[in-house]
Amino acid sequence: MAATGFAILAYLIGSISFAIITSKLFKLPDPRSFGSKNPGATNMLRTGNKTAAALTLLGDAAKGWLAVFIAQSFAASYQLNDEAIATVILATILGHMWPVFFNFYGGKGVATALGILIAVNPPLGLSCLGVWLVVLKVSKISSLSALSAAICAPIFTYIAIGNKPQLYAIVAVSCLLIYRHKRNIKDLLKGSESKVSKT
Repeated sequence: MAATGFAILAYLIGSISFAIITSKLFKLPDPRSFGSKNPGATNMLRTGNKTAAALTLLGDAAKGWLAVFIAQSFAASYQLNDEAIATVILATILGHMWPVFFNFYGGKGVATALGILIAVNPPLGLSCLGVWLVVLKVSKISSLSALSAAICAPIFTYIAIGNKPQLYAIVAVSCLLIYRHKRNIKDLLKGSESKVSKT
């Protein structure tokens, strides 16, 4: 029962969309109505408001970290095993991608996944962030950097924590992240994907 409760809490935390909240605070257009129609930091950057984009990025990453951190902190008290923590990881990303508070229309999960990875293992999260930053610096393409980090995440996770249930949860997170970028992948293959510097 405790494991189920923490999974539900994680889903609800994940369902908080900082792109939508930030757009309302700054009186900006709803991110679901322009650009990629994705409620995430990159689309918020298209408004020209870098502060709103930064807050979206930080907020989405923070909620990913918080949901997993809460479960880890109470693991001993509520006898949560690695399988329960893995379920919390999945529930958090599912909440972000299909949020109950916003008609199940969510983001692609990049920042939230980063927060999750940092909670699981800080060097792991920072390693994936490093991949994201390097690819973004070279390519200037946000989706390519996200996909590169998603591909590396399971490998880095195995190196960091070994063969644990959390590893399989992160494999699932990476697969979901790649799936949510399916349109970007098509544009990348056609050479028509937009660059951050042009948005």
